[in-house]
Amino acid sequence: MDRFVSNFTNRLDAKGRVSIPAPFRAVLARDGFEGLYVHPSLDLKALDAGGNALLSDIDRLLETLSPYSDERDGLATALLGVSEVLKVDSEGRVVLTESLKTYAGVSDQVTFVGQGRKLQIWEPERFRAHLDQARATVRELKRRLEQTTSREPAS
Repeated sequence: MDRFVSNFTNRLDAKGRVSIPAPFRAVLARDGFEGLYVHPSLDLKALDAGGNALLSDIDRLLETLSPYSDERDGLATALLGVSEVLKVDSEGRVVLTESLKTYAGVSDQVTFVGQGRKLQIWEPERFRAHLDQARATVRELKRRLEQTTSREPAS
């Protein structure tokens, strides 16, 4: 599998290191990225992370905007200008920098959340609240889709 799926909560050790879940390390290894690319999420108090696939997605997004435009410069700054490449040690651990931990509100634990071509890193309580909201949003979407489908005339 070449996608980040599921979620895992791990504790930071006394030196501030946290183990990347083994299934996520396997995706990164197949992706060929040395380390873990991380940037603050644009919309959430979480961190977006990944490897070459995530960087390719960012590049494709930036290419949709006019070169040297304010929009492209702003997006590049938000996604690349504040990003960090974290070194993964021989035991599959990374050290989250203070700026990343502060942004995400992380102290002693993190939850890694698979999102396909990227993963997110959350403070566990924030993730639980986000998951509850995401489920409510999906239930509402499902309800609207069912209403739309039930109103369509039969062929």
